Amino acid sequence: MRATSLTALGLAALTALTATAAAGAAPADDAATKTARTASVHGSARVHYVFSPDDDIRFTIDAEAAPYSRPLPGLPQGLPTDARGTVSFRHVVAATGQIATAKARVDCLVTGGGTATLTAVVTRSDVGPVGERLGFSVGEGRAGAPDRLGFSWGVANVDPEKTDEEGNVTAPRVGTCMAPAPFAPAVRGGFTVRHAELPPSPPAEMR
Repeated sequence: MRATSLTALGLAALTALTATAAAGAAPADDAATKTARTASVHGSARVHYVFSPDDDIRFTIDAEAAPYSRPLPGLPQGLPTDARGTVSFRHVVAATGQIATAKARVDCLVTGGGTATLTAVVTRSDVGPVGERLGFSVGEGRAGAPDRLGFSWGVANVDPEKTDEEGNVTAPRVGTCMAPAPFAPAVRGGFTVRHAELPPSPPAEMR
């Protein structure tokens, strides 16, 4: 019940923000809005995945924030974490030579310093369903440490309270900007995270 209540509180706050913007609330500083940084994540890397240490697993991310650009039911202005871009990945299984690839459209991005979480909806895949939302996280390495990446299917994402017809636990749907910590270190390549604070209200031109 607590999780549901917290979610409801967050949606209520965003709904109130939308109502305020629709009523014509003035932006705090138009000049600041025009020159504000845009959050982004760019780069490509091969990562080490502890459960498949010999496999060649690579990710390419090109994501940029596009706040309040995706209208939703009850939130016609969209969300401050709306984003655009693409994520693609390629997994070569060392033992068999099997190659799996997929591409997804970014729909959410949030940053904090040198870290970011983002989600993307699959548009092409030979390993999973098109339309599935996947979660990713990125952490820039510090003091010589490698960059790191996390992906939602790489660690256990289950709902212990829900089971299927055979009594097995089920995997919940990934929500926007939901991803595990960046658990896999990059062994080649890397990512650049550009941090930007979340905008407090929709851009003036969308009011």
